[in-house]
Parts: sequence; C-alpha cells; structure tokens
Amino acid sequence: MMTQKSTVLTVTINRPPAEVSHFVLNPENMPDWAPSFCESIDRQEGDWVINTPNGQMKVRFTEANPYGVLDHHLTAPERVVYVPMRVVANGSGSEVMFTLYQAPGVTDARLAEHRLMIERDLQTLKRVLEG
Repeated sequence: MMTQKSTVLTVTINRPPAEVSHFVLNPENMPDWAPSFCESIDRQEGDWVINTPNGQMKVRFTEANPYGVLDHHLTAPERVVYVPMRVVANGSGSEVMFTLYQAPGVTDARLAEHRLMIERDLQTLKRVLEG
C-alpha cells in the first residue's frame, strides 16, 4: 500500500490524559463527542455498530492502555478505516491528536469536508469533557 497524505488535527483539553482516554475509549460515549459522524451506537452480536450519515459501520477501539493510544477501526461494507488517535499530557491537561489520512480516490474537497467534521467533533469533545 502506498503512503497517504495525512494531517494531524489537535485540541487542548483541560482534563488529565487518563480521564480523556477513559472517556474516548468507551464506545458508548462516541455519540457524545463525535456527533457529526456517530449519530448513535448499539451493541449487535458482540460488535459495536454506529449509525453514521452514510449508513452503519462497526467500530472497534483499542484496549485501555497507559500510553494514550485511542486508535480505532471503522468497518464499512467496502473497507476498513484505521483511525490513529492519541492523548498526551499538556501541563495539567491534555493534547488530543487525530490523524486524518487522504484515502485513494478521496478528493481534496471531500478531505476538507472530513477535516471540518473532525475539527467540530474535537471541539465537542473539549466542551463535553470540560463541562
């Protein structure tokens, strides 16, 4: 597989990394922090299934870990999308980093739409966690 163009989007959150990690890695919280993408989530036959504006997808998060890894995989009928996401300490708070790849066939205009959606969702994550 060829390398893909990537962009790292970040948000600073005034909460400790462990708290951010615990919240994000709980799939039930996804509609609260990623409403642009995840309209709802349900457990179906052992899998977490999200309803998105483009239909249903399975989501699988990495296991809880002390390293700030928040990666997840989205499985749609036609492909699996790897979503690298991290949280690291930033003073007494956190820096959340989301890597957005430009998959083959995705236009620059569509990538810009994805970027705006993710930026909105990262700001939502900040608002939810900072209360």
